[in-house]
This record gives sequence, C-alpha cells and structure tokens, in this order.
Amino acid sequence: MEKMASSKTLGEKLNKLRQEAADRKIHVMIIGPGSVGMYLLDYLMSAGNPDILVTVAGRNREKMERDVNIVRVSSAIRGQNRTEVRITDGIDLEDIPSITQCIRECGPDIIVNSSRVYAGLKYGSISWKNVRAYGIWAPLAVRYIKNIMEAYEEVDSDAIVINTSYSDAVIPWLKSAGKSYPDFGSGNINHLIPRIRFAVAGKKGIEDHWNIDVTYAASHFHDVVISKEGQTEGVEQLIDVRYRGEKLALDMDEIFSLCRIEMPVDAKRNMMNASSNYEIIKGILSAVRDGGRVKLHCPGIFGEIGGYPVILDGTGEKLAAYIDESRFSLGDMRGKNRESIYLDGIEDVKDGVLSYTEELREKAAAAFGVALPKSIPLTESGEVADYIVNNVIKPFSVCAE
Repeated sequence: MEKMASSKTLGEKLNKLRQEAADRKIHVMIIGPGSVGMYLLDYLMSAGNPDILVTVAGRNREKMERDVNIVRVSSAIRGQNRTEVRITDGIDLEDIPSITQCIRECGPDIIVNSSRVYAGLKYGSISWKNVRAYGIWAPLAVRYIKNIMEAYEEVDSDAIVINTSYSDAVIPWLKSAGKSYPDFGSGNINHLIPRIRFAVAGKKGIEDHWNIDVTYAASHFHDVVISKEGQTEGVEQLIDVRYRGEKLALDMDEIFSLCRIEMPVDAKRNMMNASSNYEIIKGILSAVRDGGRVKLHCPGIFGEIGGYPVILDGTGEKLAAYIDESRFSLGDMRGKNRESIYLDGIEDVKDGVLSYTEELREKAAAAFGVALPKSIPLTESGEVADYIVNNVIKPFSVCAE
C-alpha cells in the first residue's frame, strides 16, 4: 500500500520539536556531504553549541571522515568545537530503501538535503549565457529530494526538511503531486538580501546595515539577473526597505545596480548556499529554544512557487510559522513570483506536472539542439533529468565558464 504524504504542518512540527527537544540535543542530519554540506558543518561547529548533534550522511565513509575531521580539528583550534558529530555511510540517494534505513536509524529532527545529481558543476555556467534561465535544471533538482521525501514518508518522520536546490519550483512540484515536501527551501532569494542591505547602507550612510529590514518576494530568476547584471529585466520588484521602523525612499533601480557583486564560480560560491541553510537552522533554534521571532526569505515555503518572506514566531505559547503579509498581500506575492519564475523558464507547476515556457524550449533547441518536453509529470522527471545530463550537461559542460 502506498504511504500517504505527511499531513503535519510546519507549525505542528516546530511545536513538537519544542516539546520533545526541551531536555535533549537537537539532531541535524546533513545529506550530501559535498562542499555545501561541509561548509554547513563548519558553520554549525563554529557556533560552539553543545545542544546540537550533527550527523553527516553519505556513501563514502573514508572521504567523509577526512572532510569531517578537518572541520572538527579546525573548529577545535578556534576553541569552538562543542558540537557532537557523527558519520553514517551506506546511503545511496538513488536507492530509496537505503535512505529510509538511514532516516529510521538516525531519527533526525532536522534534515538538510545539500546533494546534487551532477556534482562539481555550476549549472548556471551552461544555462545562463545560452538560455538566460535556470528552470531547465528543475528535473535534476527534484531527483534526490523526491527520493528523500519518499523515504521520509515511509518512516513517517516528523523531521523539518530543508532543501537546497531550486526550491522555487521543486517544492511546489512535490506538493502538487500529493507528496510530502520540504518545509523550507534555502538559497536563491535570500542571497539578495545582504546585497540589498549593503547597497542601501552605502547610499544612506548607514553603518549598522544589519538593522536594515528588507521584505521581498521574487523567484530565482531575479536573484540571478540582479546579482549578475544589476538590473531587473524591466520587471518592477515587490520590495519594502526600512531602517529602524522607517520606510526608506530609494531609487530601487540604482540600488539593484549596486547589487552586482562579482562572485567566484567554483565551490567557494557554495559558502552562500551553506549560509542559507545555517540561517534557517539558526532561526528554528531561536524560535524553538529561545522563544524568538525571526524573519527569513525562503524559496518554495509552504509549497508556494517562488520566494517569500516567512516568519517563525516562538514568542507565544504556540509557535507559529507563516508567510509575512505585513507589507504585501499573498495574492500580490504569488503574482509577482509567477511573473519572475516565467522568465526562468517555468510556465506553471500544477497537479504534479511542471511546464516549461515555450521561450525556454525554443532557446534550448537553438543552443543545445535538444527537444525539451512541454510538460513533465513528476513520475517522468527522472527520464527527463537523464536526457538533460546526456544531451546538455555532458556535451556542453566542457565549454562552460
């Protein structure tokens, strides 16, 4: 009999964690110990928090032991090593039973998926200069998290799940198919928030840029085009910027132009992705353990298409998690995200089917000589992912920047 998707809400999971972990360590599992996972481990170790247990899960124990040990020793040199770290091997992300066994045996409170189907390559180095869209990679991004969530259902886990890869479309893809889906997406939209703060602080002469409050709704496309080119492709952005409670009068085109900050294209770039995961974990711990109230910016939150501001509020007796509608309505944010993600090559995600835009299909045909399907049911995402690997990644990655 097929397992039913988990019906527990993020708020229910957070409240359960608050109750059950009051007198024990909170267990974080990192699945996919590549550069993102190891940066994340480093940041968690640097927090010097003895109330966290971290399990690193992957296939190659020898490699994991090398990578984990250098993080542990480095953290100890800095006097920060207070966090217990375990290693578990034997998990194959193509093999759902092995994932199921790992989750069942380890019993994590928080699962972070930092895996990639095709490691060692920044997909955007192929797609951006050729089709100016990232949505083409959605079938690859969904592959491993789909398997992780199927194992999650089998175990009937209540862990809070954070997904790292293209959550703007991947999480709603899973949700719309009636599957269990990650609670948070990391990266993308929140990479722009510090850039915006830096730019505003520079223009307004504000020294404490961390006190600049940004509320923003946009998909992955605008993270990329603003970060790379300092412009919005002519799309008005849904953004509110305040300092110490006062709304700032800003020329946002100028601010976005200042957000163009050169970044490395090698693994060092993954420091930002790992920091996004760390920010979410830190926010969860603040709300659950300290009764704090935090605002995050997350793609795919609650299975919504695109990126949204989200509040974790632990100040009351019952911890609450919700999209922040204090500046913009949910309807306006949904509309702006659909406008944004369309430019990334995603026309719609509905009833378990992701649809590419015709513009993306035409550009992909011209640039790569491939015939992308118009619509991809989740059940066929693996075959499309293989097609993209064999016909786009392998032939064109040798030419990528």
